[in-house]
Amino acid sequence: MITINHLSKKIKKVVLLDDINLSLQNGKIYGIIGENGSGKTMLFRVLAGLVRPTEGEVIWGSREKHIEPSIGVVIEHASLYPEFTGLQNLRYLSQIKKIASEKDIRRAIERVGLNPDDKRNFRKYSLGMKQRLLIAQALMECPELLLFDEPTNGLDAKGVELFYHIVKEEAKRGAIICIASHITENITGLCDEVYLMKSGQLEIAEM
Repeated sequence: MITINHLSKKIKKVVLLDDINLSLQNGKIYGIIGENGSGKTMLFRVLAGLVRPTEGEVIWGSREKHIEPSIGVVIEHASLYPEFTGLQNLRYLSQIKKIASEKDIRRAIERVGLNPDDKRNFRKYSLGMKQRLLIAQALMECPELLLFDEPTNGLDAKGVELFYHIVKEEAKRGAIICIASHITENITGLCDEVYLMKSGQLEIAEM
């Protein structure tokens, strides 16, 4: 379980996250809906350890039994090395933690509907293919927490359907999954709990 206690983030005098409290449990899918600039991406950056909060804390497990986080992330507008193929990109990223094997990498690419032996470099991928590969890199290490920020951007109907299928599989595996979107219809039917993000504040959505 992940516990978020009184989490806030300010940059200069601008409040980006405002006293967020939330508990995330294994095997559940959480949706966060909000307009662009509402704080969704910043929350994911803090959860991923990319940004330090101004106040509050994120606790993995418990204070007595701290668990080292295992996280897969797709942040909006992220990219990969344009001169590498999809397989080369994921091989390169896998060297950071040395968790994913060659088999894991190939399976992740295949799961999102791409060919690991495609010789085209990332620069020549379509927008949808790029998004699929970004999802694959989040999956390849079988993380305990998956953060998907606007994950269906650029995906066609088939790609969206495949993504939903993957999310359900990952939840069944026991992962905690958080999906952020500015489009309500994208995630409400998929998630166990849905929250609204507005001006850095998070509240449960009534569906």
